[in-house]
Amino acid sequence: MSDFDVAAMLASRDALLAAAAERARSYLAAIDERRVPPTHEAIAALEAFDMPLPDRGLDGLRALALLDDVGSPATMATTGPRFFGFVNGGALPIAVATSWLLAAWDQNAALRVMSPVAARLEATALRWLTELFGLPEGTTGGFVTGATMANATCLAAARDAVLAATGWDASARGLVGAPEIEVVVSSEAHATVHKALGIVGLGRDRVTRLAVDAQGRVRADSLPTLRQPAIVCLQAGNVNSGASDPFVPLVRWAREQGAWVHVDGAFGMWAAASPKIAPAVAGVDRADSWATDAHKWLNTTYDCGIAFVRDPDALRRSMQARAAYLVAEAEHETMEYTPQSSQRARGAEVWAVLATLGRGDVAALVERSCALARRFAEGLAASGFQVLNEVVLNQVVVEFGDAERTAAVIAAVQEDGTCWCGPTTWQRRRAMRISVSCWATTDDDIDRSIASVVRCASEPHP
Repeated sequence: MSDFDVAAMLASRDALLAAAAERARSYLAAIDERRVPPTHEAIAALEAFDMPLPDRGLDGLRALALLDDVGSPATMATTGPRFFGFVNGGALPIAVATSWLLAAWDQNAALRVMSPVAARLEATALRWLTELFGLPEGTTGGFVTGATMANATCLAAARDAVLAATGWDASARGLVGAPEIEVVVSSEAHATVHKALGIVGLGRDRVTRLAVDAQGRVRADSLPTLRQPAIVCLQAGNVNSGASDPFVPLVRWAREQGAWVHVDGAFGMWAAASPKIAPAVAGVDRADSWATDAHKWLNTTYDCGIAFVRDPDALRRSMQARAAYLVAEAEHETMEYTPQSSQRARGAEVWAVLATLGRGDVAALVERSCALARRFAEGLAASGFQVLNEVVLNQVVVEFGDAERTAAVIAAVQEDGTCWCGPTTWQRRRAMRISVSCWATTDDDIDRSIASVVRCASEPHP
């Protein structure tokens, strides 16, 4: 077997980086006007990647060309302005540029000694975020992969804290034989909350479900008496309607019951960043923990979730790791506040985006998305289609008749390619869900998308 050729790798580095930058620039330059979904032909061409593992590796430039020539046409244009299928933010230019630099840095952000710069940027980004959301002083957290792990991180801290209040050390003894925790969720809780509950051993389905109103908000007029210990999971931003639970009365009730309150705010937490939109999540700051994503409304690259916990000690007790070679130098060591040890410097990208936008433009980005969602809803309603939700944030749910016809219209819109919207079931009705969260979306993009939906809905469907 030949020796690994370090000299050849070093010699190719500049050419590879230059080629990658040029190909990335070309991809982004065309993103606004391309079809949002890839063509069937582009998807079929992906078979080119499924080749035998070569005995001798490809030349780096050739591998890069294959990725771009075959892979780029088969991407979904989620970073473009007319992808509305999920709450996927399109990466801001500063986010893309920072992610390139971070890849070159190749930092492990687990410990300050591994990366002083990552530790400093993360600490500042967390402070800025707690200020932006108006969270209690002293709140801390960590950067994780997304809302699932952010929810799991917070719920692990909640689990251990409520059991500690009974005298049970869950970190040391596990859950076998522990007092049973009553977990209360909205009947509209997102799937990631149930997944997170499963991950931390509390059970996806072993929950008490609270009734909701027509917009998916927990009703505060008929709340149960809870057993102790207890965790209550609330929601900022329903995945369909965008509505948030009424936090003020619900947190008051939970506090009276001695429960830990967790908020799943994957995208809805960002409403708190805008003075105009913040009333939609009034009282969210009164909870004990919060989960959100930066790769949604803040428009960073994937992946970047954030877990916040009011009590830093509770989070650290659940996440800490000890070994003789792991030298903790700082009061806040990243790996002691997140589930993962090795991790990329996600906080650095959040720092760059927040430093570039500032408080004012973060608020403007949220407000603009909400206004564009209202424009989309008004345009569809004016065309005779039924909008099923109050458009309070960036979500629109619309139906086009019965379930069969609605499904046919969604399929036609996706095939047309002007925009991409996905299906959902809302209040037992099949509907199309529209999520507006990309920084690059304009009024023209909304109008073009409305025209596409109207055109597809006017065509005969089987």
